[in-house]
Amino acid sequence: MFLGLGLCLSAQAFAAPLSFDENAFREDVKTLASDAFGGRAPLSDGEQKTLDYLTQAFKSMGLKGAFNGEYLQPVPMAKITADQSMVLKVGELSFTSGEDFTARTQRVVPKVELSGSDMVFVGYGINAPEYGWNDYAGVDVRGKTVVLLVNDPGFATQDPKVFKGNAMTYYGRWTYKYEEAARQGAEAVFIVHEDAPAAYGWGVVKNSNTNTKFTLVDGNNNQSQVGVMGWLQYAAAKQILAASGQDIEALKAAAMKLGFKAVPLTVKADLTLNNHIERAESHNVAAMLPGNKQADEAVVMHAHWDHLGQIEEEGKTIILNGAVDNATGVAGVLALARHYAALPEADKPGRSMIFSAFTAEETGLIGAQYFAENPPLPTAKLVAFLNIDGMNVGEGVDYILRYGEGVSELEAMLSDAAKAQGRQVKADPRPQNGLMFRSDHFALAQQGVPGLLFMSLGDTDPDYIAHKYHKGADDYSPEWKLGGVQQDLLLIEQILSRLANGSEWPKWLEESDFKARRAKDGR
Repeated sequence: MFLGLGLCLSAQAFAAPLSFDENAFREDVKTLASDAFGGRAPLSDGEQKTLDYLTQAFKSMGLKGAFNGEYLQPVPMAKITADQSMVLKVGELSFTSGEDFTARTQRVVPKVELSGSDMVFVGYGINAPEYGWNDYAGVDVRGKTVVLLVNDPGFATQDPKVFKGNAMTYYGRWTYKYEEAARQGAEAVFIVHEDAPAAYGWGVVKNSNTNTKFTLVDGNNNQSQVGVMGWLQYAAAKQILAASGQDIEALKAAAMKLGFKAVPLTVKADLTLNNHIERAESHNVAAMLPGNKQADEAVVMHAHWDHLGQIEEEGKTIILNGAVDNATGVAGVLALARHYAALPEADKPGRSMIFSAFTAEETGLIGAQYFAENPPLPTAKLVAFLNIDGMNVGEGVDYILRYGEGVSELEAMLSDAAKAQGRQVKADPRPQNGLMFRSDHFALAQQGVPGLLFMSLGDTDPDYIAHKYHKGADDYSPEWKLGGVQQDLLLIEQILSRLANGSEWPKWLEESDFKARRAKDGR
């Protein structure tokens, strides 16, 4: 068994490294992932039990609440459930919700209607000045329905000189595509689904978009967002484009080339989206350990607390306990918080430390987005955001995964900590999946705060993604070895200690919106 029990990185690290309390870790995971917590869905009884558990844990450590002394940050949300009897009509064609397409909205309105909506194929729907790429150049899509491809031209060409080649950029994420279409004034977006570029099958799209969804609500009920956030099965998209005299494969080939021009379609779209709306309030949780030198600067250690609640399958209620994803991450944050809280006063960190757990990560980083826009300290004072999203509950390994490359100086700190443990840094084996954009640290990155993602889902357990991820089998097991948890918590502690005891401000390395946002904060 490779334990990787490395010592401190430097004089900046604490003299007393973390002592891993296996029993406490197991108890935290067992409790949070128990049937009694019902799968920890936001706005459920399981949420209240989770909040109570975490609040009591932080209180018992002597940590104060991070939100002006309070442990909980209310996150106002809307629950929007679209009537799935909707039908998408395009010219003479009709398509069935869930089977051929999905459609939802984040506008907090009872109805969104497309009536004779002009349609435009806009390639990948990307406007990226740093890559010299603009799929919207020369076309006016205001009030129209756009059809576009998933992922980005780098993945399509596998050319490392095009975007980032096989590695997905944020321009490839569906979230970006809806955001950019809204900036362009489009009324509706339909993303053409294919398994390989999406990194998941149609079942994931269907299950994620045909049920109740949560959203934050702005002062104008999200009217600035696109009215329809949709997906199309490849076969449905092929029919729609053919009805306009276009060949989908020819359009895909054209769209992956620089200088692509959008193609107006001759067919029009009709769709009525009827919504049931409820307003509710979920909560983020965070505690703070004040620094003894630069208390107005903070390092954040985080894991999302939520999971997917319960589902019905063949007449049976299945509880999705989310033990690895992400009760292990929350237990890891608690272990680190206990370590720092127990240090003698003289050894407390110079900078403040925030230990957090957010709501609604699984439904779109909603809690993280709210925290990022309403942080307990200004973003200019947040040094870095370290995020655990699923730990290695098996034996230790001789590597640590790195998500992203050449993104920020935190990567060098990760390398230093791994080297001190006799481990190597291993690049994300599935960069085309865009995992660095799919967890809570990304919402902070959008506000300019650099972060690191610690995730081993499916890497150390080949069976996990196929049979446990977001399924009823993701349960706690007393057979877990936890060598991987121990070594990763020791590694994370080294990075935390370096950041909290030093004066470094990790910088963004590549030109990006993140770097530009950080510059606005003077960092």
